[in-house]
Amino acid sequence: MDKRSVRADLAAGLTSAVIVLPQCVAFATLAGMPIEYGLYCAMVPALIAALFGSSWHLVSGPTNAISIVLFASLAPLAEPGSARYVELALTVTLLVGAMQLAMGLARLGTLVNFISHTVIIGFMAAAAVVIIDAQLNAFFGLSIPRGADFFETWRAVLLGADDIDLQVTLVSATTLACAIALRRWVPRWPYMIVAMAIGSLAALAIDAASGGRSGITTVGALPASLPPLSMPDLSLAAIRETGAIALAITILALTEAVSIARSIAVRSGQRIDSTQEFIGQGLSNVAGAFFSSYASSGSFNRSGVNYDAGARTPLAAACSALFLLAILFAVAPLAAYLPHAAMAAVLVIVAWGLIDFKGIRQILATSRHEAAVLGLTFLSGVFISLEFCILAGVMLSLLLYLNRTSRPALVPLVPGATDAAGHTRLVPAASATADPGAGCPRLLVVRVDGSLFYGAVDHVRDRLLDLCGGADQPRHVLLLGDGINFIDIAGAHLLEVEARRLATAGGGLFLAALKPPVMDMLERSGTLGAIGPGHVFERREEALPEIVARIDRAGCSACSDAHGCRLAGSGVALEPAPGGSVQ
Repeated sequence: MDKRSVRADLAAGLTSAVIVLPQCVAFATLAGMPIEYGLYCAMVPALIAALFGSSWHLVSGPTNAISIVLFASLAPLAEPGSARYVELALTVTLLVGAMQLAMGLARLGTLVNFISHTVIIGFMAAAAVVIIDAQLNAFFGLSIPRGADFFETWRAVLLGADDIDLQVTLVSATTLACAIALRRWVPRWPYMIVAMAIGSLAALAIDAASGGRSGITTVGALPASLPPLSMPDLSLAAIRETGAIALAITILALTEAVSIARSIAVRSGQRIDSTQEFIGQGLSNVAGAFFSSYASSGSFNRSGVNYDAGARTPLAAACSALFLLAILFAVAPLAAYLPHAAMAAVLVIVAWGLIDFKGIRQILATSRHEAAVLGLTFLSGVFISLEFCILAGVMLSLLLYLNRTSRPALVPLVPGATDAAGHTRLVPAASATADPGAGCPRLLVVRVDGSLFYGAVDHVRDRLLDLCGGADQPRHVLLLGDGINFIDIAGAHLLEVEARRLATAGGGLFLAALKPPVMDMLERSGTLGAIGPGHVFERREEALPEIVARIDRAGCSACSDAHGCRLAGSGVALEPAPGGSVQ
């Protein structure tokens, strides 16, 4: 590390600290936590994650997704902002850190690959709806029951329209309009800070005009101090209450952190160790639970700003935490003038930005399976719970994947056009270049595109019977296995059964172009011996002439290629092989 790197990291750290200040306040409010906890969450966890993670540019701290999941999950258990609520949030944070650390030490970093991009898009859209629902009371000055679901919230808004506080709504609308205008027309400005400042001025003006009787509530002054020590509730009852919540947040937090680290690594050229990121995130949350922080993860906005500002090492993220502490001492008293209505308006626009409309349109137009995953994730997140919707989306994704892999394609091949050297290229029988009369009535050539495992056995057996024309047809079958990546005991047993069936019917099973792992499995299971060494070929070019030469010529009298079979690839005459023939 040289002086230029240190200067670049210091500048990037300062930029990140300025950016995160309004986000911390917004996310803590979103999580139902006292807003100082959002600031603390961007200090100690960010420092620990930078020191023990693998990414040079990832910056950890509070995130909108985790904040809304925490609020939606804990609100039914305790009053948001209360001492009990904070205690449960710290318990969740400790459990999240412990789970992340255990997964890292067990080297389970690849598990995040099972959470598809579609699930994340559906989750973020559901989170946006839940965020907006949660802010309607503060936005309109209504009293909505704590923990109300989607229908109850909108019912309260529609039936309580006469109770809307117009002064509070004016502050919210002013803040929202300013934020939208600033983000659109002057995107380089910190639109959240400016919009909240304008909303605060509007609230002061309205309060002054009403003689101090406006009823517009404010956040209150922040404590300007180091992150104080805290103690989670480690009782068995608290762990039972928060265990499922912690598991959902663990999955979400790790997915966020690793995805962000990988996306930035593509630009920086760095190689990311997912397992090390698990360890870094786990340690950061374990430490955060004892330093007044709630569950944290990688922040896309801060990490992107950190990289664009020229950060070169994790020192930038560490400096960001220290700069934020200094800024906190300077601006803490100003929070006394920040209205809850202005915060609600900022959170509404943050929530709207979570919805990936382009990605949703692309999924709906591309794949029915992915659209089903998207729909289930979104609907379960809105109408059931955010911690459940990720698991539901992942389970449906895996079920659809297993359904696809359990139906490998068996593609019959026939000769296409013959080149100048007399060699024939095999093409799918259904393709436009296939010769309708070139298929052999005695030899079926099939390419297998997919793995032969226990879930695919029934489909492959039924498909082979259909292609052969029935169980008693005397057909020879050549399976081209260059598309088989994996085979298990059930798949090997299927090949043995098919070899016996075809031999009994007067035909035979032949294998060609198998990959080394597949060959090794068939050899260890004894399948190669059962099929017969003369029925297994290394290359398809070797298999076809040999098999064609062994077919009884008398069975081919109706074939137009009987005296020069193009299926053999080189004009092999169909004379009986020495010592007999294959019927």
